Amino acid sequence: MMGRSRHFFVLTPHEDLRQTVLGWWPATEVRWTVFPSGRQALEELLAAPPDLVLVDARLPDMSGFEVVRLIKSENVYRQVPVVVVVDDAGCLQGRDLAALELDDFLVRPLRPVESAVRVLLAYHRAARELDANPLTKLPGNTSIIHRIQDLIERREDFALGYVDLDFFKAFNDAYGFARGDEVLLMTARVLVNSVRGYVQGIQFVGHVGGDDFVFIVPEAEVEGVCQRIIAHFDAIVPSFYDPEDRERGTLLSVDRQGRQQEFPIMAISIAVVFNRGGQLQHFGDASARAMELKKLAKKNPRSTYVLDQRS
Repeated sequence: MMGRSRHFFVLTPHEDLRQTVLGWWPATEVRWTVFPSGRQALEELLAAPPDLVLVDARLPDMSGFEVVRLIKSENVYRQVPVVVVVDDAGCLQGRDLAALELDDFLVRPLRPVESAVRVLLAYHRAARELDANPLTKLPGNTSIIHRIQDLIERREDFALGYVDLDFFKAFNDAYGFARGDEVLLMTARVLVNSVRGYVQGIQFVGHVGGDDFVFIVPEAEVEGVCQRIIAHFDAIVPSFYDPEDRERGTLLSVDRQGRQQEFPIMAISIAVVFNRGGQLQHFGDASARAMELKKLAKKNPRSTYVLDQRS
C-alpha cells in the first residue's frame, strides 16, 4: 500500500492516540517516531525531515496549530504534509485555513480505517503536488523551475547558486550507493543550515537530483552563504571516508572509462548567477549561465565558488 518504507512523525502526549496510529500500518511500511511535545519534534524535523507529520492539537508546550504554522513558514520544509488531530471540527472555524496550509485534519474519536486512509491521501497529494526529492525531502526540479521563473517574472533581484559535488561518482563507485546517499543528506543539511537562520529576505534550497542542488538568496548575502557552505562541507566530508583513504587524502576508484585512478577527497563547486534589474528573461537563461560557470569552478580541485561577473 505504501510502496517503499516511509518515516512519519506523530506529536502527542496521549497514549491512546500513539497506540492508534502505530497500529495503522506494519512497521515495514511506516516507521513512526513519537514526540510528546512540539519543540523537540521541530528540532528533529529541521535536521532530518520525515515524510509526514501528524500533530495532536493538544500538546503540552504549544498549540498543534502553532506547530503547523512553524513548519509551513519554513520555505525549505513547507512541502512536508501535516495533519492535525482535533477534539472538535468547530475549532477550525474562524481560522485562516489558506494561511495555515493544513493538509488535512482528523476529529476525535478517530475511526481507524477512515483516519489511516485520510493520512495516506494527504501524503500522496503532497508527493504529487510538490515533487519533493525522495531522499532529502527538498523541493525537486519542477518546484525549482517554477520558483526561479516566478522570481524572474516578478523582476525580483536575487542570487541563484548551482551546487554540485566534485569526485562524487568516484566515492559512490568505491563505497556504494548507501554511503553516497549519506553524503547527499549531509550536503542538503549543510545547504539548508547555511541559508536558514543567517539570510534575511528571500531564501530557497532545492535538490535537482543526484549531487546537484540549488539555492536562492539575496545578492548581498550570497558570498557569505557560499563561504559557510564550503567551510562546513570541507570540515565534514572527510569523515565519510575510510580512515586509510582519509589519511592518504585520496581514494582509489575507477574513472568514466573504467580505469583505476586516484581521486581527491570530495569538494563542492558553486556557480552563482544574478538577476539584477530583470536582466534574466527565462529560467533557461539562468541555467545556461550556471553551466558555463560550473565548468570554471570545476577546474579547481578544491571547494570553490564562482560569481557571474557579467553586468
